[in-house]
Amino acid sequence: MRQLTVTIPDDFYETFISFFKHVPEVSINETQDNEIPLWQQEMVLDRIKNAKPEDYISWEESKKRLNAKWNK
Repeated sequence: MRQLTVTIPDDFYETFISFFKHVPEVSINETQDNEIPLWQQEMVLDRIKNAKPEDYISWEESKKRLNAKWNK
């Protein structure tokens, strides 16, 4: 028997898995190297939901603030 590692687009995942589930003697081991924990996803979504327009700043302003803080 051989082992194969495949990287596929997220929108093709369900189709791919459903096809191989019906092949005899195939085992599917799913891993995601960069998986974000559910608690962290929920925290970010909660912060986005509760954010006010004045909480957002442009990238340029953000960069200025970071430079001012770290490049004294």
